[in-house]
Amino acid sequence: MSHGAGLVRTTCSSGSALGPGAGAAQPSASPLEGLLDPSYPRTHAALLKVAQMVTLLIAFICVRSSPWTNYSAYSYFEVVTICDLIMILAFYLVHLFRFYRVLTCISWPLSELLHYLIGTLLLLIASIVAASKSYNQSGLVAGAIFGFMATFLCMASVWLSYKISCVTQSTGTAVCTYSIGYSGG
Repeated sequence: MSHGAGLVRTTCSSGSALGPGAGAAQPSASPLEGLLDPSYPRTHAALLKVAQMVTLLIAFICVRSSPWTNYSAYSYFEVVTICDLIMILAFYLVHLFRFYRVLTCISWPLSELLHYLIGTLLLLIASIVAASKSYNQSGLVAGAIFGFMATFLCMASVWLSYKISCVTQSTGTAVCTYSIGYSGG
């Protein structure tokens, strides 16, 4: 059974719709309690996101500060690294400020999964192109290496956060299922 978007949506509650006696079941809920998740930055998922952002930023800086010989390859690398960094930061902030409770019209686990799948593939392609066009310039090689490290961290995030399994049925066809119930972002 999936513990994903359904769980996120069922934990959403509106404080304004409650009557005067409805707060008695909640233990001393403060108005700021729902705004910030103070324990999220210490979770493994948050630390993995921070590591991804740092490696993407280092990869971008290494390539940006190096002299280029192939404009299209490195401009593509820069665009992919910055877009991935911005999206990972956005998902970090969604979990930190618990925006998934307010914006229930978006399936946050599914959108994060799609981001990681597409972003990791684009980052892998960009890192391969950057490595092949580096011409032994140290900054470009370092950028490509950090791009590969960020790709590995993104793949690790997908691997650790989502359950994807393929089962062969008795008819000989394979059925792949995935659980969007991820372990905390």
